[in-house]
Amino acid sequence: MASDSVSAANAATAADRPLVTRFAPSPTGFLHIGGARTALFNWLYARRHGGRFVLRIEDTDRVRSTDEAIAAILDGMRWLGLDWDGHEYYQSQFIARHAEVAHELLASGHAYRCWMTQEELAAQRESAQAERRPFRIESPWRDSTEAGEGPCVIRLKAPREGETVIEDRVQGRVAVRNAEIDDFVLLRSDGTPTYMLAVVVDDHDMGVTHVIRGDDHLNNAFRQLAIIRAMNGITGGEWPDPVYAHVPLIHGPDGAKLSKRHGATGVDAYRDELGILPEALFNYLLRLGWGHGDREEFTREDAIALFDLEGVGKSPSRFDMKKLLNLNGHYIRAADDARLAALVAERIGPTADAARLTEAMPVLKTRARDLNELADGARFLFEQRPLSLTEAAQALLDEPAKALLKDISALLAPQEDWTTEALEAKLKAYAEARELGLGKLAQPLRAALTGRTTSPGIFDVLALLGKEESLARIDAQVAG
Repeated sequence: MASDSVSAANAATAADRPLVTRFAPSPTGFLHIGGARTALFNWLYARRHGGRFVLRIEDTDRVRSTDEAIAAILDGMRWLGLDWDGHEYYQSQFIARHAEVAHELLASGHAYRCWMTQEELAAQRESAQAERRPFRIESPWRDSTEAGEGPCVIRLKAPREGETVIEDRVQGRVAVRNAEIDDFVLLRSDGTPTYMLAVVVDDHDMGVTHVIRGDDHLNNAFRQLAIIRAMNGITGGEWPDPVYAHVPLIHGPDGAKLSKRHGATGVDAYRDELGILPEALFNYLLRLGWGHGDREEFTREDAIALFDLEGVGKSPSRFDMKKLLNLNGHYIRAADDARLAALVAERIGPTADAARLTEAMPVLKTRARDLNELADGARFLFEQRPLSLTEAAQALLDEPAKALLKDISALLAPQEDWTTEALEAKLKAYAEARELGLGKLAQPLRAALTGRTTSPGIFDVLALLGKEESLARIDAQVAG
């Protein structure tokens, strides 16, 4: 295997080429939040350095890959604004090329045909377990000049002496003894390539210079380098090492790897079910494992200008939903009102009026942390009389409260200036004259106007509903 000096030379050669990063998800489900962060880091690195960002769908597992999953990945990428250069690639298109490389390795003596049976493999595995040592395949066909019978696989003839060293841009120097790398399969007995071969060939053919991915792939890197360096020797230096950066995985609040038991893990769920804005998730994922001083908020332009691999930490980051919601609330308050109105109208349904929502949005968005809260706080605008009251709201409307509402209706009936400020002055003066706390007045009024015990400020509610609708709702509860 190549020495440290060869490794450094190969990495330098890779760095001298036009910079290309890639995101290569398997289409077996939604776009995972961890995958989205990997895509983001690759996208940012390419954009900052004027390189290309490639999207490759690794769909060689035809049983588990689905069109629905591919659509979900593309949709999630577009929603986050992670545009890729050129069209997306599909790994299944290059199976013949993968096989071609395997046969080049075979012809050069860097690979061999293996006829080991499943029973022989199982026996070696059991022996390793009994001796409490790592399982490494020892094929009797590695140096054989004879041919077996029936279907066979093609295995890489991995080097056994020395060590392989990776100068990882996140993890630092990582070394593995070559004796620990077994002769893994390149081509299965049916002629299809393994992931280990396919990813190396595709990265080379697409000119990928920087492989930025989760640190769960770090062990794979040593096996992939064995292929790369074998091909580099065959081609006279045309297969340089990529620059590796293995990013720690995202953990849940309990410190375990983020999974479904921690809640939503797909980008689509954060958008559709949890009501998160794309700019909020973009910003949160950026800060989940990367930092630039104490700064928390970044525009897309800032992120492109500042992102570097040196800012990526070596420790796993913990996903904190509360922090994401707080950040999302910040972006909601900063968002265009018409855009928010359109998003909220989708959640409310056909009764929602986007124009009315746009007008009300400056009031509605001040406290909401997600689009669901925003929609929930806006529903009262479109309720039909008689209102459907929650149990808590109904409890507020006892006989003394109805008497108070009757007085308020009479007080507000002649009111011509139906603005928040004028209504607040009028009702506060009334409360003071009656020696009532404002809450004693606002609580039954809120129940009558919205059917709930929570809402935007009560004076804002009156102003948003308008005089006619406000008085009609109050009177309906008095008469009820």
